[in-house]
Amino acid sequence: QVQLVESGGGLAQPGGSLRLSCAASGFTFSSYAMSWARQAPGKGLEWVSGIYSDGSDTYYADSVKGRFTISRDNAKNTLYLQMNSLKPEDTALYYCAKAQSSGSYYAVRYEYDYWGQGTQVTVSS
Repeated sequence: QVQLVESGGGLAQPGGSLRLSCAASGFTFSSYAMSWARQAPGKGLEWVSGIYSDGSDTYYADSVKGRFTISRDNAKNTLYLQMNSLKPEDTALYYCAKAQSSGSYYAVRYEYDYWGQGTQVTVSS
């Protein structure tokens, strides 16, 4: 069965960095686009970033553009999110999600069928 396991969250200071990972199994990872989303305390789910199956295209929410970088290693079945210049408002539970196709803006933005359990990121001094 499909499994998505996030890791790498933790406590970071404002201006600091964290790298999230999402280990995927149970499906052909290299055939599907992937995304990251987050949910801050008391708020709804916010899409953060998406990447095509072959890594050829990436997309970012305006709130993280220029600070976060999504990438993937299809040989390792792993999705990454490098987060730099962290802000307190980045505090959230971060999820990775499997899209339903190999790649399109609509797919990475809206069409997911599996989610991980999430990893907590807290940005505080």
